[in-house]
Amino acid sequence: MKEKLEQIKAEALRQIASSDALDKLNEVRVNYLGKKGELTAVLKGMKDVAAEERPKVGQLVNETREEIERVLEETVRKMEKAVREAKMKQEVIDVTLPARKNNVGHRHPSTIALEEVERIFIGMGYEVVEGPEVEKDYYNFEALNIPADHPAKDEQDTFYITGDILLRTQTSSTQVHEMEKGHLPIRMIAPGRVFRSDEVDATHSPSFHQIEGLVIDRNITLADLKGTLAEFARELFGEETKVKFRPHHFPFTEPSAEMDVSCFKCGGKGCRFCKGEGWIEILGCGMVHPHVLEMSGIDPEKYSGFAFGVGLERIALLKYEIDDMRLLYENDIRFLKQF
Repeated sequence: MKEKLEQIKAEALRQIASSDALDKLNEVRVNYLGKKGELTAVLKGMKDVAAEERPKVGQLVNETREEIERVLEETVRKMEKAVREAKMKQEVIDVTLPARKNNVGHRHPSTIALEEVERIFIGMGYEVVEGPEVEKDYYNFEALNIPADHPAKDEQDTFYITGDILLRTQTSSTQVHEMEKGHLPIRMIAPGRVFRSDEVDATHSPSFHQIEGLVIDRNITLADLKGTLAEFARELFGEETKVKFRPHHFPFTEPSAEMDVSCFKCGGKGCRFCKGEGWIEILGCGMVHPHVLEMSGIDPEKYSGFAFGVGLERIALLKYEIDDMRLLYENDIRFLKQF
């Protein structure tokens, strides 16, 4: 038995010495020290050894195991050190090289425009309110004085989910939710995504963003509307900006108007940007229709108000002189890096 153990140790040490990779050392460990290894087989054969010889044989097996393990560990440490040193020589770091620049992202141009609009109206005492994008027909149309036979309710313009559920076509529905709460006065803007069945082109998209505003209080007049929106235009486009209002029709306001701003590129003289007119259409507005107030539980004899709506993309296009709305959605890094 002693001779056999000496042979096992000698062969194991020879294989360790001839190993040139950590994988081979691991194979030696398994072959000699594993559950099915050479030394384990010797231990299993202890039942055939005379009782008085077993302690001596057991001691010899342990000494052989310890010697093989000691040499294995030393060899593994030396080999790992050699591998690490070789790797360090191959992967030399030149500390004089410039560091890699981190590509830090930034806000989207539409987000920049939205935050600026919010800053302007919050500065005038308004609050920012959000509402659901999936809306009931009542809040999107009926409560805004748009009857069932109105062209705006045609399925060609609106994405209906069921007969009574749709994707909102305007954020005015958020205003109705706020009016129904009965917490007066109201000074709010409602930014958010809206959906209409439009073909995609330079100025249209089936999904875009609106910012709609609402003020409800006692003794609100058209003068309050004009003064508020004139201040908004000056804050957004510059102190020299002028505004003008043209009569229009919206079912939920009476009287209604569209507001133009003087071209901030040419000062109203006429240029390519304003197509030679000196004015740029920017938003729709008007005094809240009394019937809209009544449907939301507000007494039109005591309260009045005004509302307005502007497309967020339109503001971004004008402010940054972008001529194609699709650029805002294509996520082309070459375009977005400009902002």
